[in-house]
Amino acid sequence: MKTSLIKLCFVLLAFISSLNVFGWQGMPMPQLHVEGRYLKDSDSKIINLKGFAQTYSPFFNNNAWNNYDVAGCLNYNKWLIDEMLAAEWKMSFMRLHMDPYWSNTPGCTGRYEGEECFDESRFRNYLDKVFVPMAEYCISKGIYVVMRPPGVFPNQISVGDGYNQYLKKVWGIVSNHPKLKNNPNVMFELGNEPIDILGTDGTYGSSGDAKFENLQKYMQSIVDVIRGAGANNILWVPGLGYQSSYAGFPKYPIKGDNIGYAIHVYPGWFGSANGYQTFQREWDKSVKPIADIAPIMVTEMDWAPAKYNSSWGKSNTGIVGGDGFGANFKYITDNSGNVSWLLFTDADKLAQFVDAPPAAGDTCVFLNDPEACPWQAFHWFKEYANPTSLPVTKLEVLNSNLAPIADNEPLQLITGGDTYIFVKATYDDGHIEYVSSKATYQSNNATVATGAPGRLSAKKDGTANITISYGGLDKQISVVASTFPLKAECMDLNMWGANTFDNNTHTLHIAQWGQAGWSFANGVDISGYKYLVLKFGTYNYPWGTNIHLKDGNTESQDYTWQGKKQLIIDLQNVKTSAGVSIVPNHITAVRIWSAGGDIVIDNVYLTNKSDASEETSAIENVTIEKVSADDIVDVHTVTGVLVKSHVKRSEAKYGLSDGVYIIGRQKVIVMNRGRFFN
Repeated sequence: MKTSLIKLCFVLLAFISSLNVFGWQGMPMPQLHVEGRYLKDSDSKIINLKGFAQTYSPFFNNNAWNNYDVAGCLNYNKWLIDEMLAAEWKMSFMRLHMDPYWSNTPGCTGRYEGEECFDESRFRNYLDKVFVPMAEYCISKGIYVVMRPPGVFPNQISVGDGYNQYLKKVWGIVSNHPKLKNNPNVMFELGNEPIDILGTDGTYGSSGDAKFENLQKYMQSIVDVIRGAGANNILWVPGLGYQSSYAGFPKYPIKGDNIGYAIHVYPGWFGSANGYQTFQREWDKSVKPIADIAPIMVTEMDWAPAKYNSSWGKSNTGIVGGDGFGANFKYITDNSGNVSWLLFTDADKLAQFVDAPPAAGDTCVFLNDPEACPWQAFHWFKEYANPTSLPVTKLEVLNSNLAPIADNEPLQLITGGDTYIFVKATYDDGHIEYVSSKATYQSNNATVATGAPGRLSAKKDGTANITISYGGLDKQISVVASTFPLKAECMDLNMWGANTFDNNTHTLHIAQWGQAGWSFANGVDISGYKYLVLKFGTYNYPWGTNIHLKDGNTESQDYTWQGKKQLIIDLQNVKTSAGVSIVPNHITAVRIWSAGGDIVIDNVYLTNKSDASEETSAIENVTIEKVSADDIVDVHTVTGVLVKSHVKRSEAKYGLSDGVYIIGRQKVIVMNRGRFFN
């Protein structure tokens, strides 16, 4: 009875703490603001909004009205909102497109989606007659509004160009409007889908410092117009590459308060067509850098099987950790903890939703197929609004391949990188959920490794125990971190091509013109070592096979080893192919390139020995006699190796060979080359 009561208390606490984490239609509308990496309400509770989009033009409104019929447009789109709410969609924001249908000069032959046909007087007129009334109607229903400007970016932009001036004009008008300026329920998305910008290097592109340095200037000039008008509305800044590229923003952030970033995600983007791990890895490269410091809003996203022809994105829901788009998208954004998102599926389709599965024998349709976004999102939005209060009866932690992590087996991590995990809860009624985003993570050695929703991160070589807790239950994961583990699960085999690594034979198979090796998501500092040494079991490799060290977009020269079984890289003299020195204190990847074939890797290590030999610790075989718990202390150094549990008694010997030992009530596991952990 006592155990059940304690478990119930944990569940109730989790339930109470999550009540205001997500917004939904019908909830109070406190004023939102940006605080660190989160969107928060007036009580500093984290808010992640869920919503839909509307575009006000005959084309996107099924030609239900025409000929600049203001009343027809308002009546139709208000009716759609009413129908969605009647269907019990838990919507908390709407993306409002101020479509150029209203602001373009009729009959203009310029770029419809751009500035060439823009008529300022028409825009001001219909801002008052169409866009502001629709924003007010949404707010009256308990729905926040995100306004986006008419049209889309041209394919190439540059600081101060015509489109830059156009956006400053549009936002100058909008941010000065008395019903929008400082309206606590209205936010602004600065633009739609910039692709390439002219960088400080004189070339167009969508990634790299040169491009983001100028993107910061471009977007900052728009922000300054809005703030100069005295408007402190929350702003959502788009990235490059159709709103998929954000890695340069941390170095060149938009300055000011109430700033977030608006991204787009469709099936196939961020490697999502290749399953969860690729999707997560590409998200980590492109979005996570800015999501670590600012809130994110997904302003375009949907999916459904192509056969329905009813969504912009073509894919299926799939399963968490496996193939498919929808389930992995939800899992990734939930784990980020600061992502608001919407369904970009046409509002008229969402308005037709009925919460009823197909009858026995009936074929699924777009709106009730679990592999399409409406059915899943409808129920997910309800779960966000009303989280389960059932007790948890079982807690499991799975590895990146969805296999349970055994209690008695250490998990290998790559130093400077992340390992993806899944926390799986079974509830009292038998249903199962992945609760990685809801669990808590505690490390007993945070300098070596830490846990966060859906991942374990290794900071430096060593060992740690990470306790994962949810619903009153705990799971402890023992981890060992090293810089170049020869394990497939710790290597990046998808740098380019379908490459494989055999853990038993240490054979790396590289597809033709493929790339594989080690990626360090957080960067790894190896500048304190003299040499990086790779030893190979064979040496008949295709001509040109080489290794590169990378620091972000900066690559070292080629390192080759044809005809040899060993490659020694002088880490104190790393240079690019142009002869520019690289200090290896933030290496993001070590990659092997080949025209194709098998490479047997016997060993990879870092060393400070002048002859480039491996640094090892002498270990002798001894017997440990049984001792009491009082004889155990926490830390001791044996022949230069850190041992976390040992015996205090002076007569005990501490050199250990590989194996598992029990010292009192402590289990000590000894790994290869004298690495210890308990």
